[in-house]
Amino acid sequence: MTDSQVLVVDDEEDIRALISEILGEEGYGVTVAANAQEARDAKSSSRFDLVLLDIWMPDTDGITLLREWSDADELNCPVVVMSGHGTVDTAVEATRLGAYDFVEKPLSLAKLLRTVEGALRSSGSTGGKARGTLPALLTPVGRSERMQRLREKAQQYARHDASVLLSGEPGTGRGAFARYMHALSRRADEPLISVTAASLTASNVEEQLLGSEDDDGINAGAFERAGQGTLIIDELGDLNETGQKILLGVLEDGKFLRVGGKTPVRLDARVIATVAADFEARVAAGSLRRDLLSHLQILTLNVPPLREYAEDVPELLSYYVDKFVDADGLAFRRFSVAAQNRLRNYPWPDNVRELKNLVRRLLLTGREDDISLAEVEAEINESPSSDEPLVKQDLLALPLREAREQFERAYLQQQLVLCDGKVGQLAKRVGMERTHLYRKLRSLGVDFKSIGDD
Repeated sequence: MTDSQVLVVDDEEDIRALISEILGEEGYGVTVAANAQEARDAKSSSRFDLVLLDIWMPDTDGITLLREWSDADELNCPVVVMSGHGTVDTAVEATRLGAYDFVEKPLSLAKLLRTVEGALRSSGSTGGKARGTLPALLTPVGRSERMQRLREKAQQYARHDASVLLSGEPGTGRGAFARYMHALSRRADEPLISVTAASLTASNVEEQLLGSEDDDGINAGAFERAGQGTLIIDELGDLNETGQKILLGVLEDGKFLRVGGKTPVRLDARVIATVAADFEARVAAGSLRRDLLSHLQILTLNVPPLREYAEDVPELLSYYVDKFVDADGLAFRRFSVAAQNRLRNYPWPDNVRELKNLVRRLLLTGREDDISLAEVEAEINESPSSDEPLVKQDLLALPLREAREQFERAYLQQQLVLCDGKVGQLAKRVGMERTHLYRKLRSLGVDFKSIGDD
């Protein structure tokens, strides 16, 4: 099957290039036209599954061209019109002439891709490598090199049946990647069951995972309910000792007995587990079994914190605005450039989950069309805790002097740990005279004696 073919008609070269690049990366075949005449020529010589049509063009505007195709009965594919000066009247006229949808500029890439998918689905043209078979909301968002590599790795893992261990900080979207792999796998039409480890207690874990049976019948557990699909164990580090032992036994044997049962049940599901980024520390502390991890981490995927791919923050903001507008009917609002830049430099201690919640609050509480820097500051302007690692502290929320003190305190505390609490070694390491360093440590409240004892 050939790829879905898209004709992009826009007089702005950078817009044509951007849309062509994005759709090309998603597997669509793209042809571009800079004006109405080029669009006519392209449409007469090739067959397209979708047309993205700009309204304002120098020779013939998009509405006129759309009317021309409509009158000639040449609208043989969906048309999505684009405009930076959209009005209700224009949208109504475009729809009356047969346009599938109306997209405002500046373009939200997530919104554009969802609209393209919806338009192609409406006409049954979802060929080739295009993403029509995969719901857009399942696809992790981000165009940074880091996220592209992560998606490619997840796509590769989706082709296999081996267990996967997804590590990362809370809120990074580990569960989203687990669902993404399931949706891309041969198991996509089978059940997807997710179990939160913290909800399993020592008294119910066996029955919750393995199920039970008696004279009244069978109560299927999580393994059995997952069938030939995927079972996600969320936050493996919270699974109690009994649960870890049960999970290990099932993975080793490939089968299990229901509580009260006598006939073994085969494990057909693929198991994916999420775990905290510091899971090795839990292993060292004895709260997480090394042998269990060895069974689960046949394939591993580390989902990075949002601060490590901050260039994707503007796209994530647009994505969640569109999602809440479409799904929850909230009023559309745009993040101003200043607000976006501020949030690109925010450390996001709770990662993508925090961003999502922030967007929702701003849509619910604001009234202006644009989300201002002041609104954003009011939402995130809390003094950072000095107990947090430096990378999670929002130093931009502080006056210069306090920000400098926070940085110096965190910097010297970490360096002192590396020097085993020895101030003499620390002085050499950071390039400071020892007497001055002692004064600096005292002024910052760094207890170098206790660090040395530790």
